[in-house]
Order: sequence, then structure tokens, then C-alpha cells
Amino acid sequence: MRNKKHLLIKQLDLSLVPFHGLEKVLVPEKGWISTIRSGLNMTMEQLGKRLNLSKGAIQKIEQREVTGQITFNKMKQIGMGLNLHFVYGFVPKDGTLEKFVEVKANELAKEIASRTHQTMKLENQEINPKKISQSIVELTKELKLEMKKSLWQ
Repeated sequence: MRNKKHLLIKQLDLSLVPFHGLEKVLVPEKGWISTIRSGLNMTMEQLGKRLNLSKGAIQKIEQREVTGQITFNKMKQIGMGLNLHFVYGFVPKDGTLEKFVEVKANELAKEIASRTHQTMKLENQEINPKKISQSIVELTKELKLEMKKSLWQ
């Protein structure tokens, strides 16, 4: 099961590679539909005609995009009218999903090690800092391999 999870993470990371760098792309203030339509020197009426929609419908669609109330299906439909592909995806903030899992595992490992250290300190069995660091590294690897649901709490 462990290997299956890690294989899935690696496959997901590979499928997200084309999106890397896209997090820097800024959505135009008027939205993509209006900006591209205007850039093509196409009127709302002309785009509407291509999609069998009225000028008013195109205007509402452009407004909905700006307010975030547009559906993916509508974006695909508009894309077809503009001869464009509508694409969406996610870009991991840590670079990869695998790195994201590692960061979360390390955070949890530090938390566990800290609690354990505190308990042992209270019992006059304090562990030296080097041992604690080593424990965190080992526990991080273990948590990363297990990838239990508790990792996300």
C-alpha cells in the first residue's frame, strides 16, 4: 500500500509539471474572456453570434468571470467560440506534492518529538539535542512512507 501511495504522488507530480510557473500568471483585471475578445478586436455581438448567444449573455458571462461565478463548462464553451482550449490545474506551493508531504511529515515529527522530549524532561530523562534531531529525521521518513490521514490534521 505504501508504494502505491508514493507511486500515485510521483505520477501526480509528473502530471502537474506543465503547470509549474503558471502561478505567476496574473488574471487580467477584466478577466480572460473580455481581454482576449478585445485583443482580437471582436465585439460581444460577434462572439455571441459564434456561440448562439446574445450580446447581453456575453456581457453577463464576462462579469461572472470577473466575480468568480462562472462555471468550467461555460469557460470551455467560450473557449470554443474563441478557438482556444480552456485549461485549469493546480501548482504545488512547495514545488511538488512529494515535497508537500515531506514538509507536513517533518512538522508532525517535530511536534511528536517535542511532546516526547517534554515528557522525558519531566521524568528527568532528558535527551540530548543531537538525538532529538536524529529522531525527527527518522520519524519524518517513517511518517512520509506511511502517509496516514493523521498527517493532515
